[in-house]
Amino acid sequence: MATLLHRLGRTAFRHRFRFLAGWLVLLFLAGGGLATFGSHLDSEATIPGSQSQQGIDLLERVLPKATGVTAQLVFAAPPGTTVDDPAHRARIQSTVREAAAAPQVAEATDPFRTGTISADRRTALAQVLYPIKRDVLADASVTALEDIAAAARSGGLRAEVGGTVYSTAGMQVGMGEVIGLVVAVVVLVLTFGSLLAAGLTLATALAGLAIGLLGVLLASNIATVSDTAPALALMVGLAVGIDYALFVGSRHRAQLADGMGAEESAARATATAGGAVVFAGLTVIVALAGLAVVGIPFLTVMGLAAALTVLMAVGAAVTLLPALFGLAGERLRPKPGSPATRPRPAGAGGLRWARLVTRRPLITIPVVLLALGAMALPALRLNLAMPDNGTADPASTQRKAYDLISDAFGPGNNGRLLVLVHTRGDDPVRAAAQIGAALDLPGVASVSDPEPGTDGRTAVLNLVPEQGPRTQATQRLVRDIRSHTPALGAAADAEVLVTGSTPAAIDVSDRLRDSLPPFIAVVVGLSLLLLLLVFRSILVPVKAAAGFLLSAGAAFGAVVAVFQWGWLAGLFGVATTGPVFSFMPIVVIAVLFGLAMDYQVFLVSRIREEHVRTGRPREAVLTGSRHATRVITAAALIMFAVFTGFVTTDDLTLKPIALGLAAGILADAFLVRMTLVPAVLALTGHAAWWLPRWLNRLLPNLDIEGATLHHPGHPHAKGADHTAEPRGVLRK
Repeated sequence: MATLLHRLGRTAFRHRFRFLAGWLVLLFLAGGGLATFGSHLDSEATIPGSQSQQGIDLLERVLPKATGVTAQLVFAAPPGTTVDDPAHRARIQSTVREAAAAPQVAEATDPFRTGTISADRRTALAQVLYPIKRDVLADASVTALEDIAAAARSGGLRAEVGGTVYSTAGMQVGMGEVIGLVVAVVVLVLTFGSLLAAGLTLATALAGLAIGLLGVLLASNIATVSDTAPALALMVGLAVGIDYALFVGSRHRAQLADGMGAEESAARATATAGGAVVFAGLTVIVALAGLAVVGIPFLTVMGLAAALTVLMAVGAAVTLLPALFGLAGERLRPKPGSPATRPRPAGAGGLRWARLVTRRPLITIPVVLLALGAMALPALRLNLAMPDNGTADPASTQRKAYDLISDAFGPGNNGRLLVLVHTRGDDPVRAAAQIGAALDLPGVASVSDPEPGTDGRTAVLNLVPEQGPRTQATQRLVRDIRSHTPALGAAADAEVLVTGSTPAAIDVSDRLRDSLPPFIAVVVGLSLLLLLLVFRSILVPVKAAAGFLLSAGAAFGAVVAVFQWGWLAGLFGVATTGPVFSFMPIVVIAVLFGLAMDYQVFLVSRIREEHVRTGRPREAVLTGSRHATRVITAAALIMFAVFTGFVTTDDLTLKPIALGLAAGILADAFLVRMTLVPAVLALTGHAAWWLPRWLNRLLPNLDIEGATLHHPGHPHAKGADHTAEPRGVLRK
């Protein structure tokens, strides 16, 4: 790999204008394609094979209006009055008529005709039906309905809009993300000590990100792409793009400071740091693509979209950046007397830290493990659910509508269940009535009369639970009903399906919960195999996998503390505490795994490089840490700044993921890779690099450290600053 990347870096340096032109063509093609075809993002989440999805598919055929988007107009009379007062009643009915004529609306129900008035006659609920799905509903239509509700607020009458017209915020870039990017730029400038080097790094990252993100949006024209996928792709692509370019750029600048020629330095940086980038990037891509094994298209698309931006980030780091090195030439070489030309001061902090943590490894290791264990402790209380209007900002109209409905009609009215009865005979209404009478279970508030479908064989029951949609009680109720329906269906000669948005959310959470252990096993197994190939060691992969699990635990602990327990909730803009978004754990594991491997490879490859050269384990740890700590610190701070910036977003699906990744990165970079790893390697000495002879002969030599480039027989070995010891050192 090192030889191939060395040639690629040299070619990009020499033919810089061709490479730059190629990237510009890609950018213009992607941008032009988006300008021509636009994007068609989808907010619908399907769960193939689940009972709720089977029910939704059946509903679309026999009762299409039940699967369309629904808005709720909630009216509340001021204290001392009721909605029956002539002035209030007239205004409510007038508002409902206006809503019925609003854009894309099929029907608006009069609450005085349907009887959806609270027992105290102070709250009225009107349903506004859209015969379309959420991704087809225009934002302007929702705004028009909100304007109609706002106009109805007169004489103390409240009017709020809720329902399924509201979904996640999707991709929105706000001030938090901008601040995160500014912090990343500052870290780059301080790390390089050069505006030009920082600018080239940032330009490389943004070019790869732009093409990847435009590609995701273009793909939405030929495939179903969820509206959250671009947001995750943006967050991950920006973070890894800057870090990958930083790894290669810092190696190039350090080699220039040592007097290496610009062309050879660009080639060697691409071969060494670029090799680590390729390996780390592939692990991120594989982990993100591995989300497809869960079997939820929404999650698969999120993973593939983020994987595309990571792929472009890797490509930009090993092709575009060397070309930019060629464009900058000698201007990137540090000036005599600058900090970059004084190796000892530049790495003194990392060397001091490495000496500190390796001086008493039997103290360092337990302390770090206890700290990570304490950070991970809240994760034991992790509670997962899908977001709804009850998790929205309390100041938003959808949250106000949600609370009004809960207070006036009971919390279960925000999470109604649909019970579909599909008969083999000819009287679905009678069969549904029979089944509905048998659903008088604990936790059921009411069951409606059957509504027949258009096929003459299906009827639908509306079941209202006593508790809200995200409660454990409602989850148990759905499972209890499903456990009873096979016998009830057999007695009525019918198939019974429990569906709707609440059961669908429960099905998603259950599937993700069941998929998490095997997914973790696959990810950890993958890390063991890949690191075994790279470092040709038994201990290093085991230690890396264990460290990753500790970092993931710390990430989940931070999410639980903020989003469930409310610690620092105001600081992070968390308006409502409660269950965490169901996709958070599996997405955080997939992304954090790849990012943790970034730091593992970059740090341990430098340590192994020194161990191969000198055969002295402790000195190798100290020297490797001195070279890598500054860059890993900068990379971790950049990722932390980027992820923290996304915590400020209003997207309830992205917010906990961003916080989990920010906390996980801090724990992994500073506690695991820069503290625990050096201590373990110092404690185990030569044994850290032990590998059975038979396995050593079987494994291919990936050579991501570029050892072959330093070997006297290699054509590019001239000018190398050291040579490799025989590989037998690793087998001692």
